Amino acid sequence: MSQAPATPPEDARPADPASAEEKSLDKLLAEAQTRIDEQRDAWLRAVAETENLRKRAQSDVAAAHKFAVERFAESLLPVADSLEAALQAKDVSGIEITARQLKAALEKANIHEISPGAGEKFDPHLHQAMAAVEAEGAAPNSVVAVMQKGYRLHDRTLRPALVTVAKALENRGGNPISDSNLNTN
Repeated sequence: MSQAPATPPEDARPADPASAEEKSLDKLLAEAQTRIDEQRDAWLRAVAETENLRKRAQSDVAAAHKFAVERFAESLLPVADSLEAALQAKDVSGIEITARQLKAALEKANIHEISPGAGEKFDPHLHQAMAAVEAEGAAPNSVVAVMQKGYRLHDRTLRPALVTVAKALENRGGNPISDSNLNTN
């Protein structure tokens, strides 16, 4: 009896190379898709965290703006109390004390006066010229008088000092209306 060669069962046969390659590609595709999903999830979490940080920072900035003057306001309350008491008592010395308290509170908040002295050079960053007058003995473009003090916070001008500035003296011997005194170079 001759036996026919036994055929191995279907499971034991070597797989078709094309189908093995398909399974390998499907597996690679599934792994790549999983990685893409993980990276997308991580990206979405990073975007959400960034948005939360931005909102938190905005909230902190808003609170800082809202309460920025709190310490300054607290330092002015005793000044207001002293001023009211001095006005009720009509006490000049009390008003002087209150003025010193106010000046101290301003300096504590780094708010400093801008009060140029006569003869000081005009600085457009710190002064605002309200008038120009002829002033003998004063250099042109120098402060003659202060109408109102200015103030600065650190290095920023809050309000410039309002000043009168000296202008160059006009030709006193000639007719100021006549064109004959003009320099015709």
